[in-house]
Amino acid sequence: MLDTTVTTQTQEVLDTLNAALDAGDVARAAGLFATDSYWRDLVAVTWNLKTVEGPDGVTDMLTQQLPLTQPGHFAIQDGETPAEDGGIITAWITFETRLGRGWGLMRLKDGRIWTLLTAMQELKGFEENRGTRRPMGAEHGAEKNRASWKERREAEAATLGYDTQPYTVIVGGGQGGIALGARLRQLGVPTIILDKHDRPGDQWRSRYKSLCLHDPIWYDHLPYIKFPDNWPVFTPKDKIGDWLEMYTKVMELNYWTRSEVKKASFDEASGTWTVEVDRDGETVVLKPTQLVLATGMSGKANIPSFPGMDSFKGTIQHSSQHEGPDAWTGKKVVVIGSNNSAHDICAALWEADADVTMVQRSSTHIVRSDTLMNIGLGALYSEEAVANGMTTEKADMVFASLPYRIMHEFQIPLYEQMRERDADFYAGLEKAGFDLDWGDDGSGLFMKYLRRGSGYYIDVGASQLIIDGKVKLVKGQVDHFDETAVVLEDGTRLEADLVVLATGYGSMNGWAADLISQEIADKVGKVWGLGSDTTKDPGPWEGEQRNMWKPTQQENLWFHGGNLHQSRHYSLYLALQLKARMEGLDTLVYGLQEVHHLS
Repeated sequence: MLDTTVTTQTQEVLDTLNAALDAGDVARAAGLFATDSYWRDLVAVTWNLKTVEGPDGVTDMLTQQLPLTQPGHFAIQDGETPAEDGGIITAWITFETRLGRGWGLMRLKDGRIWTLLTAMQELKGFEENRGTRRPMGAEHGAEKNRASWKERREAEAATLGYDTQPYTVIVGGGQGGIALGARLRQLGVPTIILDKHDRPGDQWRSRYKSLCLHDPIWYDHLPYIKFPDNWPVFTPKDKIGDWLEMYTKVMELNYWTRSEVKKASFDEASGTWTVEVDRDGETVVLKPTQLVLATGMSGKANIPSFPGMDSFKGTIQHSSQHEGPDAWTGKKVVVIGSNNSAHDICAALWEADADVTMVQRSSTHIVRSDTLMNIGLGALYSEEAVANGMTTEKADMVFASLPYRIMHEFQIPLYEQMRERDADFYAGLEKAGFDLDWGDDGSGLFMKYLRRGSGYYIDVGASQLIIDGKVKLVKGQVDHFDETAVVLEDGTRLEADLVVLATGYGSMNGWAADLISQEIADKVGKVWGLGSDTTKDPGPWEGEQRNMWKPTQQENLWFHGGNLHQSRHYSLYLALQLKARMEGLDTLVYGLQEVHHLS
């Protein structure tokens, strides 16, 4: 198909969509969508993160939202040309709503819309001060008693939270809280980030010393400031800690270290929170309107209780407490678990000449890091992708444009390629007795992560130690501890000086229960997962990550987090929602998530 024909067909669909929306003709607009179609909206139309399916879903959404948000002016993005591949036309688009501007990606199949992504990028009249709108910084000329930039920053830091109140408080100073704080700073939303550690980045520095990012650097940029082009492909934990600390200073974030939330409560009458903070020994009471829990996608550490643990004479640590292998040279160590942290810790202990045994309790999906880069991420996040004009922002949008309902269909062929490419590697693991899986439907790592956030390992070397027998592997369930060993259900006794519980984390709403109340946690419901009805992700189908980056059933309470990619991308949409509320804009939410009380 010639480019001109593809462009003409795309333009005809957009023109028809614009005409229908302008006329308020919901039926005509919905009729442009294929029977098996998906409209994923990030804030622009729904003031939510919401995917609707088929013409009926589009009809329902537009019936409520069209009069309020008034989407329209859909156009092919300047400088972009629609492309056809395998009968699918893909087009970058821009659009406007009554209150904002956005861009997205549209796919046409058989002349009708198959997938449509609409993502708000800015609020009209409240645009970020960047690019041509960047601040002057120094105002040239003479003025008596003028405060310097340093003096203004010091004054702000001294008064915010004391003489004046922040509009938003973010609990958690990792990459999620920092990315969101940077977005809110640029939007002029007074914000305080609370972190219990001594310095920004200590969440990373305090973990086991072999920890590094398993994702390649092109996937991990923060908003506004990309890593330099000499940055390592896989970032060591202390280096990322230094970067985060630098970032908080450069982005002028109001970042409170040594600040731990003791309790928080919401006043329905005033619509504000009361947040009691222990700030380095001083009790400070904050009164924000919005409260964001950015305490990590995986939530609280899951520390199981086994009979006999109190009588064990060795040391028991959760993986989040394990600092590294140095104290365990020549000692016997049992690591319970077989996902990312378990593998990393086992490899580091082996390097330190510890006697290491991994206890695998359930099957694990493993993908080699270089294979994931070449097959799974390379088309979007790689040096080659950058050279071919794939910016981080475009890559994020391509990834976001695949509806969760059908994302596994795109992933399955990739993981079939990986399995074929690394057949000898997987045969070696199976021969060693390692129990592998590829997800319930063979869709691999990304879907396992999105559905339940665990059950996988991106191999950076530990698997070969298992294949070679250098890290011993035992399969089974823990029955109890005795004074010197872990005892499995089949009676196997594993002598240990140290037991590391690499047993993962629970839902983020566990933090809501601790910091606010169990009642509020129950009101919100489960955080993370799609409702895919797969292992550890029970239905009903939600179609988006539960309660993440969007309104919850508890007014003015939000959850933010995920990996660096998600922290970067979704921080924009959460920041826009908060800014709109601060400015008193009409933010009628479509499709507020229902509460399902799931474990």
